[in-house]
Amino acid sequence: MSKRVVITGLGVVAPNGVGVSEFTDALKNGTSGISFHQELKDLNFSCQIGGIPKVTDDLKSEYFTDLQLRGFNSSGILYGCIAGVDAWKDAGLQIDSNGDVDYETGLIFGTGTSGVEKFREAIYKLDDGNVRRLGSTVVIQTMASGVSAYLSGMLGLGNQVTTNSSACTTGTESLLMGYDRIKSGKAKRMLVGSCSDHGPYIWGGFDAMRVMTYKHNDSPEEGSRPMSASASGFVPGSGAGALVLESLDSALERGAHIYAEVLGGEVNSGGQRQGGTLTAPNPEAVQRCIKNALKHSGITAKDIDVINGHLTATSKDALEIENWTKALGRQHKDFPYINATKSLIGHCLASAGSIECVASIIQLKEQFVAPNINCEDLHEDIANLIDSSKVPTQIIEHDIDVIAKASFGFGDVNACVLFKRFIA
Repeated sequence: MSKRVVITGLGVVAPNGVGVSEFTDALKNGTSGISFHQELKDLNFSCQIGGIPKVTDDLKSEYFTDLQLRGFNSSGILYGCIAGVDAWKDAGLQIDSNGDVDYETGLIFGTGTSGVEKFREAIYKLDDGNVRRLGSTVVIQTMASGVSAYLSGMLGLGNQVTTNSSACTTGTESLLMGYDRIKSGKAKRMLVGSCSDHGPYIWGGFDAMRVMTYKHNDSPEEGSRPMSASASGFVPGSGAGALVLESLDSALERGAHIYAEVLGGEVNSGGQRQGGTLTAPNPEAVQRCIKNALKHSGITAKDIDVINGHLTATSKDALEIENWTKALGRQHKDFPYINATKSLIGHCLASAGSIECVASIIQLKEQFVAPNINCEDLHEDIANLIDSSKVPTQIIEHDIDVIAKASFGFGDVNACVLFKRFIA
């Protein structure tokens, strides 16, 4: 039984905005969430800037009890639970800790690593011979599915509850996994999303790889420069995005607010062949992913109005644009508008796809194209492929019917999803 799938709830914890309203304003105004971090400088990082959401103790207490927060030290799970609960409430759904199990709703919430700070804390206690002082929450905070376990318990979800992990593709993949489950009739609703911890123990490996920028420690808001000729590497970020997916029948039956329809998508891998490696994409696989996403969505390349790209501010940005032009058969002035949310928030790793899916839905719902900041100097290789007007550096009010969102991750993995404006 095939069902239409719509989005009825959004939640986001991003470096430039916590909550949909604040995040929307930041998107419209081109507000950066990147700042300098003394801790990174003290640890001799080359890149000393990053994006960390501003979550206060008062905000934490709105989602967790004092008992839950005692000994809690997992930023990714914190972000994921806030975004997930917000999306649930935004969908008009209730939270009743004493209610029945909701067997019609499931949860797929991804992550890259979980509770690194908690794990580090535990290691020190073990080294000191204090194993009995680790506490009862070390396992739940450090297991990969910790965020799913916390969230499903908060909401009482009884359908499939799991965590996926596919590097930077994680968030977009989780959405498509949830979409497939509803489409096949196995669930009525799915809460999907992803989260990522912040800090040196997550970001250090990338700094060692020399893929993060070191040129903007004194001007952090200028550091994240996707598609720019002066891009010098990505800026790390963190946070979470969450979306409530629901069958159209269910959404209409309960009179839910509908943000957009999920038309379909594709997930694949380049097999680390034909130019694909652990850290670089196989171009043929990327193009195949985009083409199949269109095919599964029942639309043509001409139907796409806006692309929210992966676009990390590395040397692969031009290759990504080339792959889009080849997959769509569109270039120069015929190319859709394209934007890179990472210019505002940095590369939020495992949470990137879900935060950027939320950004895509907001643009679709409110009919605007968010600006690409720090891209006044469009890279020459990109300018040779698409017209510079398609890479707006200021907000554009535009009639948008279909927006494409893609993510490409370490391990040569790809995901692309198509969203369509919903008109009742």
